[in-house]
Amino acid sequence: MNNTIVLVEDEQSIAEAIQLNLELESYRVNHFNHGKRAIENIQQLATADLIILDIMLPEVNGIDICKEVRKISDVPILFISAKGTSSDKIEGLKSGGTDYLGKPFDLEELLLRVQILIGRNTVSQQTLTIGGKTIDFKTYIVTNSKGETVTELTKREIALLQLFSSKEGEVVSRDEILDKVWGIDQFPTSRTIDNFILSFRKLFEENSKEPNYFHSIRGVGYKFTLVD
Repeated sequence: MNNTIVLVEDEQSIAEAIQLNLELESYRVNHFNHGKRAIENIQQLATADLIILDIMLPEVNGIDICKEVRKISDVPILFISAKGTSSDKIEGLKSGGTDYLGKPFDLEELLLRVQILIGRNTVSQQTLTIGGKTIDFKTYIVTNSKGETVTELTKREIALLQLFSSKEGEVVSRDEILDKVWGIDQFPTSRTIDNFILSFRKLFEENSKEPNYFHSIRGVGYKFTLVD
């Protein structure tokens, strides 16, 4: 059974990025964007495997939520906050927090802390095989069926492949790709994605003009399917 994480974060762009990356690691994520709603669902927080909790929230702040959870549960609580001074961290930990991560933070660091707090020693998917070539998501290296290195992908190429893998068989819009792989602070165009897809087709497809894996959905986006 997958571990359940409750995310309490009111900034939509941050919440979406965290949720995507956690779900790519096969965590089940329940998100609340309001402090009061989190308190109203206190039992859901108390029975989770981990709570990721922002401090500055509408109506009820994260410190008060943490104190309420601690009355009924010892669930690990990871604070994330733009308030990153030593006194802020001490306040969070004194209120019952297990760990504290200041914003802005690196998503890889967040995932590592989550893994440690939940006690998981493995991630769900280490590799993906497409058209006889295998991608190692940790080293970014692509190998052929003989185990020989074909190429090394970039971090963004890996993130896009992980997104496609998590939504295999589903249509993924260009807007969703831009939001979740590039983020709101970047300003690529849809043509940027097209160029990535062209590269994937050249690398993984037998015939890039008649793709089996990376399909264009006119006017919407793309669909990734595994036919092997």
